[in-house]
Amino acid sequence: MKGRSIVAATLALLVLTGGVAVAAPPTDRVLPAPEYTTEKGRALANAHVRALQELNAGIYHCWPWVELQKASIGFYRPKNATQDDRYLSARIYIEQDASPAFGRLRFEERAAAMFSRYVGPLLRRMTKDPALASDSKLDGFTTILEWMKPAPPVNGRPVHETIAVFIDKAAALEYLSGQADIKALTGRARILGFDGQTPLGVVTLGNTWDDNFVSTFKVANYQMEPGVTC
Repeated sequence: MKGRSIVAATLALLVLTGGVAVAAPPTDRVLPAPEYTTEKGRALANAHVRALQELNAGIYHCWPWVELQKASIGFYRPKNATQDDRYLSARIYIEQDASPAFGRLRFEERAAAMFSRYVGPLLRRMTKDPALASDSKLDGFTTILEWMKPAPPVNGRPVHETIAVFIDKAAALEYLSGQADIKALTGRARILGFDGQTPLGVVTLGNTWDDNFVSTFKVANYQMEPGVTC
């Protein structure tokens, strides 16, 4: 519990920033069906295009401090898959002001804090459409979390840290249904770390918890689009 308290206190110091949303999010954040290389991928993309665009819109409007790049959402193969497994993937870049306390943590502690804050809420958004969650072609979920490394820039450019979290469908649904807690989910996930472009391999996280940050944080002066609910 001591480690959790330290990380929670550190995260409380983070001041996140965001801008004002326009009427609709960019649609290119979702990988189009014709760009998949297998029939299974195309079938999933065609069947759930509306759910993926709603996922894109939900993140865009409800998490204005988070950025999605082109093709950040799609049914991608998990890294090192030996067959055509298809995981619903969402990659987000998290904007946050610098925090000396956060910077003093080890990478695994920063990764555990980000996992605690975002993986559960992302899974809930990714499974909002029951038809998508129950599709037999869907094998799991990938959440990729990226943030600026609390370190000086290299050659004038800031370095990002990233964790890629791969969760099989059964483990994700057990967590979402309350049959498993966040610690069990963490134990069953495969987590890869990256320091900029340098792979760190499989990362073992320390303490994780269900953080309620994304459901409670409000960006100052942010105005929700009319008719949008989160």
